[in-house]
Amino acid sequence: MKPTTLEWISKAEEDWHVAQMSYRARKHPSYDAAVFHAQQCAEKYLKARLEEAGVVFGRTHDLLLLHSLALPVEPTWSSLQCFLISLNPFGVAYRYPGISATKADAKAAALLRKCARSERLGFRDNAAFVGLASTALAESLFVQRRSLADHGIA
Repeated sequence: MKPTTLEWISKAEEDWHVAQMSYRARKHPSYDAAVFHAQQCAEKYLKARLEEAGVVFGRTHDLLLLHSLALPVEPTWSSLQCFLISLNPFGVAYRYPGISATKADAKAAALLRKCARSERLGFRDNAAFVGLASTALAESLFVQRRSLADHGIA
């Protein structure tokens, strides 16, 4: 594996640890930080795959752009697009005032732990776990919005 690929993976794992610490903090959990770093974990795994394949990707936080660049190398990842759509906003939007992550968002994003630290898993498996986490995020957001709508709030 290329040294730069290993660096991307190391950074992905670091983001995962920060996401876990932010979510699990007893006194002051930071759900915004948890979902941001979960998104960063997925982003860096995508970048690691692109790096290993020699695909130029530039500086971006857009999971959908990175996904589109990865498809020629990993065509079976096409099914992940709808999942990455759910995870993508956590990379930028939640870093600014006006929108905040909930505990449910952070809990759903926590499923990314499976993509972070398994030596037995390859890139395909990591992408599948990103998809699973994104599905949970989408369900979480849908249930939350539906619940608010049912109570006349949204």
